[in-house]
Amino acid sequence: MKKRDLQKVFTVFIMAGMLLSCTSQKQALDISSDEQAVFNSNDEEKVEIKDEKTEYEIIIIEPGFFTWLQSIARPEGYYSQSFLENRNRLLVISWNQRVLQPQRFNPNLYELQIDYDPNIDYGYEVNYKLYNYFIYFQRKYNQRLGPFLPRI
Repeated sequence: MKKRDLQKVFTVFIMAGMLLSCTSQKQALDISSDEQAVFNSNDEEKVEIKDEKTEYEIIIIEPGFFTWLQSIARPEGYYSQSFLENRNRLLVISWNQRVLQPQRFNPNLYELQIDYDPNIDYGYEVNYKLYNYFIYFQRKYNQRLGPFLPRI
């Protein structure tokens, strides 16, 4: 291939990359005033995520999360357990990767890894609360843990 042809191909790749980067910009989340008020609250009631059978437990002490879970999040039963498990698998992987990269991601946001084994049935409640915490976290801190917009 001639040098001139190689430059044309390279230019096409750069232009295609710029076009893709323009179309893949983060979309702004539509956060209501009610949701923003919850994000700004100092309510620190803890939310326990646990399953007696598997002895799995996470305690979330995040200002506003309990209120958000009760008032903003979709109600229990809205999602299927398989939907929640599939999303949680992806979100936990992303979360744990960020915990391991404190120089790249805010270590005040990503403090501890989450031990989530996709081969264990944690039950509906654990998956529901964990998934909703990820949605809350992404919306409150304007983060994007996976390929999906964190919608309610």
